[in-house]
Amino acid sequence: MNTSIEFVSWFRSVAPYVNAFRNKTFVIGFSGEMVTEEKFVNFIHDVSLLASLGVRLALVHGARPQIQLRLDESHLETLSVKGTRVTDPAALQCVKESVGRIHHEIAALLSMGLPNSPMANASIRVASGNFVTACPYGIIQGVDLMHTGRVRKINAPAIHSRLEQGEVVLVSPLGYSPTGEIFNLTMENVATEVAIALHAEKLIFLMDTIDTQAFYSTESNQLPRELTVADARSLLAKAAAETSPTMPDSTQLALQCALKACEMHVARTHLINRHNDGAILQELFTHHGIGCMVSQEPLQTLRNARIDDVGGILQLIEPLEAEGILVRRGRELLEVEIDRFTVFEHDGVILGCAALYPFPEEQASELACLAIHSNYRDQGHGNRLLKHIENKAIGQGIHKLFVLTTHATHWFIEHGFKAATPSELPKVKQNLYNYQRRSKVLIKHLMAQS
Repeated sequence: MNTSIEFVSWFRSVAPYVNAFRNKTFVIGFSGEMVTEEKFVNFIHDVSLLASLGVRLALVHGARPQIQLRLDESHLETLSVKGTRVTDPAALQCVKESVGRIHHEIAALLSMGLPNSPMANASIRVASGNFVTACPYGIIQGVDLMHTGRVRKINAPAIHSRLEQGEVVLVSPLGYSPTGEIFNLTMENVATEVAIALHAEKLIFLMDTIDTQAFYSTESNQLPRELTVADARSLLAKAAAETSPTMPDSTQLALQCALKACEMHVARTHLINRHNDGAILQELFTHHGIGCMVSQEPLQTLRNARIDDVGGILQLIEPLEAEGILVRRGRELLEVEIDRFTVFEHDGVILGCAALYPFPEEQASELACLAIHSNYRDQGHGNRLLKHIENKAIGQGIHKLFVLTTHATHWFIEHGFKAATPSELPKVKQNLYNYQRRSKVLIKHLMAQS
């Protein structure tokens, strides 16, 4: 940070997330490949930081490359059926050795605290246990997968008990049966079922490869920044129908898990590229994040403003008022006129607003105070807000919309407004016209959609 002002701005932007995440449960799944990298220790530090902020964390690790390495060292070969490994008794021994080694290495790293910081000697307790009951995967295409299994049940009360005591729960991709058998599971299956059982606020997958785009883009080779359950289901159906799939198998698997989790009331699932240093912090503590987020419902809405939106609207329009782009509105006036406003909200943050003032005697309405946050312009939000206001006016029986502007003349003309004169305004508005501002008058005749 270059200045103290930047630091204050950053801290203010982060603080609401710290408050919102306290005592919430996050389940984080990460691969065995990630464990082998030097940057893994940075991820562990980020996990420690989240825990210190009061986030309740369940970590689920993978072990595929470690298992394969141990199999190679033992000169063992295993079959795979439709991408699923057959775990025979000899392979299971390699699985247990590999998973046990990784599990202890992660627990050791979590014991470090945050070096060279006030948290250097912070004690983060790690809990593990037989939280996962598993069952055999079964027979596929005539092949018995033996000790390859899937989750049957998660002991949620036991995990909740550890989380409530401030411990980080570390879950391995192993499951146990009531008859004492051990089963080799996938990290994705375990993480998803743990999140569902815990009613987690978030399920987070740190993935080997995932490209994301802004949610308003249309490029087909990248995941959008935001997906609803319906969007994710559509993407998976499209991928399944492709003769030459463009979506990697790992991404399809993660999307399937995200879809199931959100359908089972996990609030949000995040798919993040693990190769970005600090990826989990960037995703969680910035408004749009850096990964793909799947949720049950859309995060962006256009709705009528409420009285508790006044502060957010003021924060949005005050910079524009200071520049003379918008006419000043005090809090008192805004509270009185709040019913005239529509807001564009994204994930609880007001990013745009507009007001509609009717002049029923002359069957006209004024569009006023159209504003989009400076960080989110040129993304189509203004277009959607304008179209919403137009439809609202038509619904009120109004077919003439006018606007007074000093800076956005061309934008309104591009959206169908025509230049006019103050004498064409409703008479009441003519008497209020400010000749010192010399605002351009633009009028649009609205037509109902057939």
